[in-house]
Amino acid sequence: MLGNPRYVISLIGCFALGFAAVFALPVGGPETRDTIAMRAPEPATGFSVHTKYIPRSVAPEKQAMQSTPPASGIPHNARDLAENNAGFSPIEPPKSRWATPSLTKLVALASAPFPYTGVVPRTKRPFLNYKEAGRRGRKTRSGRVYWQDKTYSDQRALLHIPRTFDAGKPGVMVLFFHGHGTTLARDVVARQRLPAQIQDSGVNAVLVAPQFAVDARDSSAGKFWSAGGTKRFLDEVAPQLAHLLGDPASADAFRTMPVIIVGYSGGYLPTAASLSNGGITERVKGVVLLDGLYGEFGTFARWIERNQNTAFFLSAYATSTRKGNAALRNMLNKRKIGYRTAIGPTLRPGHVVFVKAVTGHRDYVTKAWAENPISDVLMRLPASTWGTDLSRSAALTLQGAAR
Repeated sequence: MLGNPRYVISLIGCFALGFAAVFALPVGGPETRDTIAMRAPEPATGFSVHTKYIPRSVAPEKQAMQSTPPASGIPHNARDLAENNAGFSPIEPPKSRWATPSLTKLVALASAPFPYTGVVPRTKRPFLNYKEAGRRGRKTRSGRVYWQDKTYSDQRALLHIPRTFDAGKPGVMVLFFHGHGTTLARDVVARQRLPAQIQDSGVNAVLVAPQFAVDARDSSAGKFWSAGGTKRFLDEVAPQLAHLLGDPASADAFRTMPVIIVGYSGGYLPTAASLSNGGITERVKGVVLLDGLYGEFGTFARWIERNQNTAFFLSAYATSTRKGNAALRNMLNKRKIGYRTAIGPTLRPGHVVFVKAVTGHRDYVTKAWAENPISDVLMRLPASTWGTDLSRSAALTLQGAAR
């Protein structure tokens, strides 16, 4: 049979067809048709962008388009990602009920709390009290050394403007001071959900959160210890917020906007510094301490006494600050200043509230007397405080967008 030329030619043809069929099979098996999750390069702000893709068949007339290099304006990493994603189409996000996206950004400011080369007010000694091999740092009472270049050099602040914010309407600025072991992106944004809480409140509010000691057990206020330090910081923040909003004329509104200071845990120290000599006394319309009364009782008592007709004070506490809250209540008793032990429907000027909440400290910013307590505070602001109901205008905007 092998001597028959026709038989040999047929055999060769069968083998050729078999090899062609093998090479035509898809590589990787059926799982290649599943959804593929790809992570985009991390932006300079430190936030991760996650994008999902699903495979699709590419029409012949579009294959030439995919081979065309992206526009030169696309960053190099984005071009690489686009080229690697040839043949995949983005999953369309659900339609948002908001007309515009929220705005969140980390910006570097010259007036940020750190770096700081001054003295500690309480001791009048240099803040940077340790030096080794030309490197400067701070040695704490426990003997631990925090280096300036690692712990006390981040000049960034977190700025957030919600989707519903309207610079033409009365608004309020939430000035948030974080506690120990914190970074803005990892903790204030992702874990404590400050931007989300501001957004979810529906109030015409913006968020400003400076970075203090980076990921350290240190409550130091840095430049906020200096007279007028908080005012200089907020004066620098105002045009940055206006730039973020895309409305330079709104800088004046941000520069005079009422302020509510929220100090969590070790954030009590910059809160006290801001109240005593920060230069923003007339702007502060409320102070909220979230398990943060570890000290400065006299500072808070004096501020409450001087601002009984213009601002509210709320301290929620767990086990660690129970004694501190009792100490401040005793001071107020001696000054014959009344206070409450429950939060009413509204937080009005003159209200002084001490409330015992959950015992857990780490998650206090998201779970205290209520879930998302910062949202809860904002929603209790009455119309009489700001001249109009901040939550009502935002709620009406939300209802209109949801229709």
